[in-house]
Amino acid sequence: MKLMVTLCSILLSLSALCQSRMMEQLKSGKPQHIVVYGTSLSSGGNGRAWMDVVEARIAEEYGDNLIHYTLAGKGGMWSVWGVKNFEDSVIAKKPDAVFIEFGINDAFKEYGTSVALAKLNLEYMIDRVRLYSDSCDIFLQVMNMPIGKSATFRPDLSAYYAMYREVARQKKVMLIDHYTNWQNILDQGEEVFRQYVPDGLHPNKKGGEEVIAPEIIEFLNLNVTDK
Repeated sequence: MKLMVTLCSILLSLSALCQSRMMEQLKSGKPQHIVVYGTSLSSGGNGRAWMDVVEARIAEEYGDNLIHYTLAGKGGMWSVWGVKNFEDSVIAKKPDAVFIEFGINDAFKEYGTSVALAKLNLEYMIDRVRLYSDSCDIFLQVMNMPIGKSATFRPDLSAYYAMYREVARQKKVMLIDHYTNWQNILDQGEEVFRQYVPDGLHPNKKGGEEVIAPEIIEFLNLNVTDK
């Protein structure tokens, strides 16, 4: 069963990779703007920790003047906020690609956001991007698991992350799933995990640079030089 799940994930990733219009546009020398939308995991310094690395790798491959990004999310927010602010925070910025992650906070029990509502919100954001432009790439992200007190506030997180995977398949959008990489680190013990996620929830600069960014770079096939 585990092998089958792994193979399915690989096939989904390969299928999605072939659909990345952003990379094709970059190869053609057309500037691209990425809007990153989500929680504190992809906002402020936490977002810059991994997006700076991704941007630098793209620039190395295609040139500094072709790629830039905007962090449009906000710490502590969830998909209800995401929908309400989508026009100004995402669409108005005229993205060529959008990264979306709200699962970690949709699962926050005090917000009272059911998996069904979170799914509706996520689908709305996907549909709105497609209405804006059918050539805009959409990347959903499944992020890390929390530990300690932060985990107790999110007892059903796995269901929200499973929903992201399901929506990616149903809506035929790209999914960058970081969960296995984080699980592999957690399996080495909490002490090791906290080297990357000191507070049990937010990956630090080391986590962004060494865990999140490499997965995105691999997904975008940027480990293979194509000049």
